[in-house]
Amino acid sequence: MMPWRGLLAALLLALNTLVCCTPLFIVSLFKLCLRFPAAQRVTDELMRHIHEAWISNNKAWMNTLAPARWCVSGLEGLDYQHSYLVTSNHQSWVDILILQYVLNRRVRPLKFFLKQELIWVPVIGVAWWALGFPFMKRYTKAYLAKHPEKKGKDLETTRAMCAKFRGRPTGIFNFVEGTRFTPAKHQEQQSAFRYLLKPRAGGIAFVLDAMGEQLESLINVTIHYPAGVPGFWDLLCGRVGEVVVHVQERAIPAEFIGRNYDQDEVYRRAFQQWINRLWEEKDQVLADMHPAE
Repeated sequence: MMPWRGLLAALLLALNTLVCCTPLFIVSLFKLCLRFPAAQRVTDELMRHIHEAWISNNKAWMNTLAPARWCVSGLEGLDYQHSYLVTSNHQSWVDILILQYVLNRRVRPLKFFLKQELIWVPVIGVAWWALGFPFMKRYTKAYLAKHPEKKGKDLETTRAMCAKFRGRPTGIFNFVEGTRFTPAKHQEQQSAFRYLLKPRAGGIAFVLDAMGEQLESLINVTIHYPAGVPGFWDLLCGRVGEVVVHVQERAIPAEFIGRNYDQDEVYRRAFQQWINRLWEEKDQVLADMHPAE
């Protein structure tokens, strides 16, 4: 029965995406053609509602075909009218749907910083652009060594793209670990944390540098799967079992706003210490979620 359930869930996911992308692309054409502010506000609002409808439809088939036991805490106090920087531990691609499930309509739809090249991905690249996902172009250290005139250009470009969020509530998301947790990666890194990989502070610092003054606070999400980390097919087949989600809102220290992580060594060290403390707390939260070993 489970494979058939998974195939039906996959079909509903694909159908939901097709149904929602059709009006999304139509509205995006108006967005391209009507460049005056009033039209941009209207098209942005329409696309936000389409985005939230897509998430709500996914929640519906998840509840019907892939029901799980949910234990969620910490959502109290979140304000839909505020802008947030959101992060989470990362164990599976299922995490993204879990985050959308829990935070939908409690904060604005989450936007990920994406590599500029991803805008050319068929269909979905246009959808990301239409939904306002910020595309960024980051240069490698080797490239900057050969082209020093490009230093700082990536941040300037991102700041310009983020300027459209000014005055509008936004949810910006970043996986601090940068990749999914696996025992092999954990051992390779020799991570000091029991249930987490080493945090990569640069990604969040980059967001704060580009648009920190717009953000109300940091939403730090911890996800745990008591029955074991599921794959995407497990989710489709309804084999997730139980999902434990702990949400904690944290103030962003004022001294971290608008600073240059790449060029300010004192700030870089202080910021890394702050992120490490957050990760120590998250590791303890995960330890409390795990049964005694």
